[in-house]
Amino acid sequence: MKSVVVTGGAGFIGSALVRMLIRETGMSVANVDKLTYAGNLESLEEVSGDPRYRFFRADIADGPAMARILDEVKPSWIFHLAAESHVDRSIDGPAEFIRTNIVGTYELLEQSLRYWRGLSGPQKDDFRFIHVSTDEVFGSLGSAGLFSETTAYAPNSPYSASKAASDHLVRAWRHTYGLPTVITNCSNNYGPFQFPEKLIPVAILSALNGRRIPVYGRGENVRDWLFVDDHCAALLEVAAKGLPGETYNVGGSNEWRNIDVVKRICAIVDELAPDTRIGNRAELIEFVTDRPGHDLRYAIDSTKIRHELGWKPKESFDSGLTKTVQWYIANQAWCARASESRAVS
Repeated sequence: MKSVVVTGGAGFIGSALVRMLIRETGMSVANVDKLTYAGNLESLEEVSGDPRYRFFRADIADGPAMARILDEVKPSWIFHLAAESHVDRSIDGPAEFIRTNIVGTYELLEQSLRYWRGLSGPQKDDFRFIHVSTDEVFGSLGSAGLFSETTAYAPNSPYSASKAASDHLVRAWRHTYGLPTVITNCSNNYGPFQFPEKLIPVAILSALNGRRIPVYGRGENVRDWLFVDDHCAALLEVAAKGLPGETYNVGGSNEWRNIDVVKRICAIVDELAPDTRIGNRAELIEFVTDRPGHDLRYAIDSTKIRHELGWKPKESFDSGLTKTVQWYIANQAWCARASESRAVS
């Protein structure tokens, strides 16, 4: 039985990947998570009793802890998703982003290299370190063009700068030491279990509860939206078929202005959860002061992963967004508990 490690496996994308690995493969999965405010083991209740699932509460910046876990689990693949990821938080407090995203990635690379060097034969040949990054490392696009795997890095926030640094470390450990790493850069993810501080869950929960829905600036910023399960399916393809040293961009080919995303959410909530006391949810939209250095547009060219690995997203933005709204309507208690964890963090 193949064993894999998922760092950040209690987070939004990480927990979706863990659930998919248990649900759709025969692999054994070790979830390594520090359980910061955005880590939530409730997101893994459906797999927590599976004998193939194990949880290790640990910090990726703790080298000895990472060494013990790798030696015990003996993974064939490491999916590295653990990261501080919220741009607004990086602006207010960048230190933790430097520590986790840069120092933590370094420690994990060092222990992965030590572990990999101790392997032999097919085990050594099969090992992969999959580093999951973001399109934000490329900076901001104008009204035209797409980010490709060869786009120059130009990060504009402390978050994206820390992720760019981690990407460079991963690439260096491949070229300098031969560690079989693969990097993915994805567009904006959305879907069930997303921590309620990002645009889509904030808009859904505000609309459901009749609260004002904040939109930065005039809502003109454009993002390429990717349903989280489509992203996880791409990561499995990359681990199984991706070539060491390569980078793969993963995008949904769903470019939407933020204001249009929020208006569509309002329409879906009006349809699925009408409330005469609230009325038309679009009237709840409120423009607020834009955040510093807010990139205008991101858009991913995912031609490489589609052609070379055969991946393509299953969900359209409308189908994925409807599924997401339905999940939040049905799981408002989870959202309330997640928000409480933020309040005490």
